[in-house]
Amino acid sequence: MLTLDMPKSPSSTKLGQTSRILLVEDEDLIREMLVVSLQEEGYEVVTAIDGRTALTFLQNPETTNIEFPFDLIILDLMLPQVNGLDLCRLLRHQGNPVPILIVSAKASETDRVLGLEVGADDYITKPFSMRELIARCRALLRRHRFSFSTPTPVLQYKDIVVYPQECRVLIRSEEVNLSPKEFRLLELFMSYPRRVWSREQLIDQVWGGDFVGDTKTVDVHIRWLREKLERDPSQPEYLITVRGFGYRFG
Repeated sequence: MLTLDMPKSPSSTKLGQTSRILLVEDEDLIREMLVVSLQEEGYEVVTAIDGRTALTFLQNPETTNIEFPFDLIILDLMLPQVNGLDLCRLLRHQGNPVPILIVSAKASETDRVLGLEVGADDYITKPFSMRELIARCRALLRRHRFSFSTPTPVLQYKDIVVYPQECRVLIRSEEVNLSPKEFRLLELFMSYPRRVWSREQLIDQVWGGDFVGDTKTVDVHIRWLREKLERDPSQPEYLITVRGFGYRFG
């Protein structure tokens, strides 16, 4: 169940350094095609053909001789043993910030929104263009690398404290677990208190300009964030809806 696929020349990466990708895909043809294409781009690729093996790589790397950590996960949804949604949900619940790109044959809006809601950073449907997938991988890696290379001060507003470098949030002195998208939304809002953001601006800032989907996903994440921030989500004191424009914080 364990397959290691390494590029012949890691120094040839087009990003200037070798990025390590965990590819979780049970279809042999798709997995082999992706490995070849990713290696040609200079990435180091580790593959898993089921969710349980992927969890072992991520949670117990010392038992598999796998170097840790990964810079990106490419994740199929319909996997044996542990499905992709459960794997994604578990990683985010544990606070793992690694970017996740879902690659799935499930193409409905409901499936895409659900994948993003449980913590995926991007979603692409099968069949897909290899050039588009590589571009999405580059964008996710670029944003992830930038977020960890730029020091950010602690943010505080009333009884909410955000520690960007630690990906931690305290609300009324208690630590709460946020998904990566919820965390990025809160960090953005608290960096610009009282600024009104349209849904399109939030998608551009949090999901990236290459996001393909419906702006309704913003409303879903705002609702989830309110449930964790507000004493009474139906009467929010932090995340305010500005009718006809979007949302503001404070």
